[in-house]
Amino acid sequence: MRTVLAAPPPTLLVIAKAPVPGRVKTRLTPPCTPEQAARLAEAALTDTLTALSRMPAGRRLLVLDGEPGPWLPAGWNVVPQVGGGLDARLAAAFAQAPQGAPALLVGMDTPQLDAVGLAEAFSPAARAGVDAWYGPAADGGFWALGLARPTAESAHRLLDGVPMSTETTGAEVLDRLAASGLTVRHLPQLTDVDTAADAAEVARLAPEGRFATGWREFNGLIRAAR
Repeated sequence: MRTVLAAPPPTLLVIAKAPVPGRVKTRLTPPCTPEQAARLAEAALTDTLTALSRMPAGRRLLVLDGEPGPWLPAGWNVVPQVGGGLDARLAAAFAQAPQGAPALLVGMDTPQLDAVGLAEAFSPAARAGVDAWYGPAADGGFWALGLARPTAESAHRLLDGVPMSTETTGAEVLDRLAASGLTVRHLPQLTDVDTAADAAEVARLAPEGRFATGWREFNGLIRAAR
C-alpha cells in the first residue's frame, strides 16, 4: 500500500504543430480552406490540452513545432521539437520526460480522448505490473504511447526507424514492445482526424468540444453557400 501511495504521477506529453494555415490538417483542404483547417487544428489541440489538464500529472509538456499562441492553457510548458522524421521526434519527446515517473505521449488529432479513462489507466493501482501503454488508431497507427520507465535510449530503441503514417505503423511498434519484453496495457482505439470523414465522426463522438463546434460551423457555412 505504501508503494502505491508513493507512486509518482505521470508526465504528459503532447506532440503537435502550431495551427498555422497551410501547415496543419492539409488533408482537410478541400473541403476546408487552409484557414478553416488551421482553426479546426487549433480547436483539436485546445480540446486535447484541456482534457489532459484534468488528468493528474507531475509535468505537462507540449512538444511543439512552431510558436505557442493564446490557445495554450495554463499549466503547460512548451519545448521545441527536434528535427528529423516523426519517429525521431516522438523518441526525442520521451527524452524530455524526467526519469522515475511514467510518461504518456499523445498527438493533437484525437480531441475526443477520455481523460477520465486515461487517469484510471495511469492510477498507481492500475499501473502495477504495466511497462507500457498503447492506444491504437483506426488507421493502423497509434494515438497514444506510454512508458512506465522512459529513457531516451529505450524510446529510440522502440521508435527509431518505424515507418510512420502507414497501415502497419502500430503493428511495428507493438512488435518492438513485445521484443523488448514489455507488458503492454491496451487503451481504447480512437480515430485520428485526418480527413473530412474522420472529422465528422470525431465531432459526433465529442459533440461538446471546441472541435465539434468548429466542424458544425464549417458545415453551416457550406450549407449557406449552396
